[in-house]
Amino acid sequence: MDKKEFRVLIKYCFLKGNNAVETKYWLDAEFLDTAPGKSTIKDWYAMFRGGEMSTEDGERSERPREVVTDENILKNPQNDFE
Repeated sequence: MDKKEFRVLIKYCFLKGNNAVETKYWLDAEFLDTAPGKSTIKDWYAMFRGGEMSTEDGERSERPREVVTDENILKNPQNDFE
């Protein structure tokens, strides 16, 4: 089962009124070795309590489109690196 599916199950337990410990116990019983850890469940519960009900990953900053190397700097004479 992937992370997204576990998030949906955690949200289900949250909306059902279970606390994080009950959710962890249930997921461990049902999914043995693949269940998320206690801290992951607590983090998602905190987000749900805060009003964030999406189970999608949050936005992340992306890596730069080009890596800054000496070669890239020399290609662009408008750089003011001195």
